[in-house]
This record gives sequence, structure tokens and C-alpha cells, in this order.
Amino acid sequence: MNNYKITIVICLFSVLYVNTFGQPNTPAFEVTKSGQGSKSIIFIPGFASSGDVWNETKAMFEKDFTCYTLTMAGFAGVKPQVNATCKSWEISIATYIEDNKIEKPMIIGHSMGGVLAMALASDYPQLIGKIIVVDALPCLSALMNPTFKSTEKPDCSDMVNQITATTNDKFYQMQKMSIQRLVADTSKQELVVSWSMKSDRKTFAELYCDFSNTDLREKIKTITCPTLILLEEYFKNIKPAIETQYKNAPNASLQYSNKGLHFIMFDDKEWYLNQVTNFVTQK
Repeated sequence: MNNYKITIVICLFSVLYVNTFGQPNTPAFEVTKSGQGSKSIIFIPGFASSGDVWNETKAMFEKDFTCYTLTMAGFAGVKPQVNATCKSWEISIATYIEDNKIEKPMIIGHSMGGVLAMALASDYPQLIGKIIVVDALPCLSALMNPTFKSTEKPDCSDMVNQITATTNDKFYQMQKMSIQRLVADTSKQELVVSWSMKSDRKTFAELYCDFSNTDLREKIKTITCPTLILLEEYFKNIKPAIETQYKNAPNASLQYSNKGLHFIMFDDKEWYLNQVTNFVTQK
């Protein structure tokens, strides 16, 4: 085979490879690396949130830890990815850990980020050192519907159409109303709303639909690493339902905050930072 034909074959193979396997691995998030230390912490924010939600937490550990703070694709101004799912995000984070040779990092995740932390610890136990889950449940939908069962391929088209068709003004008003049930600290409410407003509306809808279909209640039985679950004060009122969700993670420590709402890091900061610091520094 002459050189010309070899070149054509290589080019055709390259095209086939890209079309079959996609572009080279591009993380499903924007990452900020800070701090120093041989041990590492990966911070995963919640739904439509910026990695800035971890600023005060991260500042506690940058002296002794290398910190990787994520903002997921399509959220809080980060460029969206096509066909994003919770599963594809989980795989992307695991790939990033492996590719960058981050040894047994601790994962701290809030809300959806907490669900991703549990999924990572379940599916990649060899990669993860510890996890802290901040106000997240293995299956949020089951809290409202105890008979809930996830479907293999949920149809998200109605939600996508509805949310993408909403005007900016109406969407802003919707976020302003919902934030009052999520953040008690009024000085932080507008900040969290601004992250939603900067989020890609299609990603917002698709990931909300996918997140609502997520059920890790069985999967968490494979978590072997130390696990701390920090929960908002309201969940004290429905402890049996919460503990049923976590019954397959008997080694997890469930702790309930004393005040505030879903953004515990803002609403019960002192208690939250004490819990996190104690757990991070435990050997």
C-alpha cells in the first residue's frame, strides 16, 4: 500500500473513531484548582449552582488540601454540553479523577452534587476516600411518592418545552419564589437566583427531569468509604422517612442541622463548618 493510500486509511479511521466514540474526553464541568497538599477535596455544587457556593468551606481547607471546585456544564454561566445526564456527569468526574491521578479524594456535594457524590462512591469505590453529602437524599422523588420507581428513559420533552419557552421575567419570578424555601439567609437569596438565571434553560430542564428520576436507594449499599450526611432542620420532622432512604448505608452518619433551609452552608454555617472540619480531619 503506497503512502497516499495509507494516509487516506488513517484519515478515514480517525473520522470513524470520532463519530463512533465522540470527541476526546472533555470534562462535563468547569474546574478551579486551589490550595496545596497531598490530600485532595472535590467540591460539587447543587442544581443550577456555581462552585462559588463552596467559597467559605474551601477557605477552611486550602492550606492543607488541594481543592478542585466544580461548576457543572450549563449551570451558572458555564457552557452547556449536549445530552447531559446525571450519569454522564458522574462518569466525567470519575474520569477526571483518574486522568489527573487524584488519589482517593474526599467528595463534598450539595443537593444534586451530594447525589453525584453517593453515585461516585457506589460505582467507583476504589477512587473515593470519603464523602460528605449536604442535604441530599438517595431518591428525592420517593420522599413525596413512597411508591416511586424510576423509568429507564424518562420523557423530558414537556418540561424542556415549558421551561425553555418561559420568558426571562417569568423565570426570574419563579426562582425568586422558590428561593424562599431553599435559603433562609436573605443576603444570599439573590446570589443563588443569579446562578439559576445564568444557567442554560435546556440543561436546567433536562437535568431537573433526570435528577427527579434518580434512585440510589439500593445502590448506596455498595458504598464502603466513610460517609457523613448533613441534613436540613426540617428533616428532623420526618426522620423515619429519611432513615428509610439511607437504610442501605448503615455506616453513614446522619446529622441534622439546627436552623435554616436547604443551603445549610449559608443558613447554619457554624454548625456546618464544625461538622465538615471534624469529619475531614478524622483519620
